[in-house]
Amino acid sequence: MGALPKRKLGKGRKGRRRSHHALKARNLVACPNCHELRLPHQVCPWCGHYKGMEIVNLKSE
Repeated sequence: MGALPKRKLGKGRKGRRRSHHALKARNLVACPNCHELRLPHQVCPWCGHYKGMEIVNLKSE
């Protein structure tokens, strides 16, 4: 048999341990071309631009 705790862990201790488990909001930035919100360092899913260049041609679809 493995090691077992001698005493029950309290709710406060458990809550403090899990204090960093909450989900965080995504950091969104405005696209300089179409001004839609997108993830940083990613190609814009609405216009296909990245760093001032058209990477993906979305007009053909």
